[in-house]
Amino acid sequence: MDATEQLKQDVREGRIDVDRLIDVIVTLQRQLELARQRIEELEKKAGGSPTAKVDEPFSMRSEEKRQQARRKNKKTKLSKKGRRGRLTSADKLKLAERTEKVFPDGVPPQDCQLSHTRPVWRLENGRAVLIAYQIYRGKNQYGKIPGVLGRSEFSLEIMVEIAYFVYVVGLSFDKVCLALQFLQNLPLGKTQADTLLQRLSRHWQHEFDVLCTLLANSLVVHADETSWSINSVWAFLSEKARVVFFGVHKDADTLAQILDPHTFAGLVISDDAAVYANFTQSQKCWAHLLRKAIKLTLQEPANQEYRQFTDRLLEIYRAACRVQRDGRLSAAGRAAKVAGLDDEILELCAPMWALELPPLEDGPEDDYRLLVNEVMRLMLAKQLFTFVTTAAAAQPNGVSAPVAGTNNEVERTLRNPSEARKTGRTSKTVAGARRQTIIVSVLESLRLYLPKFTLAGVIKEINGWWQAGQSCFTKLLKKMKLQPGTESVLDKVMPVPDG
Repeated sequence: MDATEQLKQDVREGRIDVDRLIDVIVTLQRQLELARQRIEELEKKAGGSPTAKVDEPFSMRSEEKRQQARRKNKKTKLSKKGRRGRLTSADKLKLAERTEKVFPDGVPPQDCQLSHTRPVWRLENGRAVLIAYQIYRGKNQYGKIPGVLGRSEFSLEIMVEIAYFVYVVGLSFDKVCLALQFLQNLPLGKTQADTLLQRLSRHWQHEFDVLCTLLANSLVVHADETSWSINSVWAFLSEKARVVFFGVHKDADTLAQILDPHTFAGLVISDDAAVYANFTQSQKCWAHLLRKAIKLTLQEPANQEYRQFTDRLLEIYRAACRVQRDGRLSAAGRAAKVAGLDDEILELCAPMWALELPPLEDGPEDDYRLLVNEVMRLMLAKQLFTFVTTAAAAQPNGVSAPVAGTNNEVERTLRNPSEARKTGRTSKTVAGARRQTIIVSVLESLRLYLPKFTLAGVIKEINGWWQAGQSCFTKLLKKMKLQPGTESVLDKVMPVPDG
């Protein structure tokens, strides 16, 4: 029997006097006070109540300092147990397959002295090779490793290959690292891959600004957009540049920064969205119109009016394409043919259009009414057959193709971003969207400039930029006697958030 039970029994049987009972109560109160003080001390050490004052500063900078201190302590513990993780430069140099000397330009080798040695991974004959570069110094100049950005341990061709796998093929960083390890024996972590893409985007920032200037001075521009994880993806393809903006708004203000309708004098090929309504020359996508007509025939297979309208609209479009390809026609002859095509559109749509029907209930009948009104409106605005009378624009690679009456090419460009959105493989930050914008625009524009778009061809072209001191984009810009804007278009449409 414990002391508490014994006390209860003594009280019931009357074997305890008042003085002893008072002593017991005082003792219990003292123990309770000590317990309360102990609880307050423990709460203060653990952080206390939500309104309690914290002795240590709790700003973001203070937290960063505490995290750095914890990482430092962790590294100290690891060093005591034995080094783990990435290899040191000395260990990497031991694994190098060969050594090459790099001297500063214009300085005789006998006037130089060895400064340091750097290991760099390169791609040679389809495999990764680790090379030890001996950097020599002379006349306050250092030798520069060709095809290597700054102090990177990976060459530019590896950066381009990673960018192609991630942004064109659509592989994740994990899969890219596995592919490079399996195919080329290149050890690479996904954090390293992410860092390399960030460095590549900074290196290509100027080239992106040049592409934006070339786009704004093109003859024909295809434009389209699709939704994305951050706002939208907006693609612009011309005979001089291909620029794809990730994470931007699709509105008039954004379009004015990229391709101002009040100053752009070329032809814009697009869908019938209101944001494209103010350009001087416009060609509306025939594929969008034909899809709407075909949808009617699928919804109402037995409706002969829908079938006849769709067949006739397709015949008119095919006739316009034949007129465009007919090399025997002069400019005046093409204009006369277009006038005849306008008459055919009027004959097709006039019976329905003249009724001026009010909006109907949602369904095929109202869709048919809207489609007829849209075709008539575009015909009257001279936006159906502009592609027939517009001369073909020569591309930088020497290929000259006729102007398309559809927007299919830009839709194919947006196919990969659309699939990435559906599977959740898109950037979630503005910084990631900006990086993807720069890299994808430069790669897609190189596809336009090169006879064969291969890794070898891209690397050969980029190495030529190092030797010439300018890219093929800048060379064309100077030939056109243009200068890029003082402020980057990317900073206007998608500024970096503060902090």
